[in-house]
Amino acid sequence: MNFMNAINKYRRERWLYMHHLKPLASLYRSWIYLIHNCYIPPEAEIGKGTLFGYKGMGVIIHKRAKIGEDCIIGSNVTIGGGGGNSNKKIPEYESIRRDVPVIGKRVHIGTGAKVIGPIVIGDDVIIGANAVVINDVPSGAVCGGTG
Repeated sequence: MNFMNAINKYRRERWLYMHHLKPLASLYRSWIYLIHNCYIPPEAEIGKGTLFGYKGMGVIIHKRAKIGEDCIIGSNVTIGGGGGNSNKKIPEYESIRRDVPVIGKRVHIGTGAKVIGPIVIGDDVIIGANAVVINDVPSGAVCGGTG
């Protein structure tokens, strides 16, 4: 059943938030937390076609994070701010950099991965299960472990 996935509840929550119905959006956020044990705030920007594995169980997303279209995010994934500092600057990303992760299109983030800090993940990237990503990742890369 599609409606049981946290991403579908997030989309309703975001619609309520964007239409200035914040008390109702807050109820949706509580419902998402209660049912899926995850935190997906309506302020987070999540592109169309993005899916959560295992109905989004344990996913935590920072409210200022931006996630592109057609991504797959495994269970127990954290996408958050703080702790990371990118020493490697990639010029094509400088215009979109934030203090929290910006994730490109068609990115697959494996179960238990942590994407932390003011970093940019390019398009078509695969992040392995339980990886800790604290640096920019160029488009088309595959990363695992800590990097």
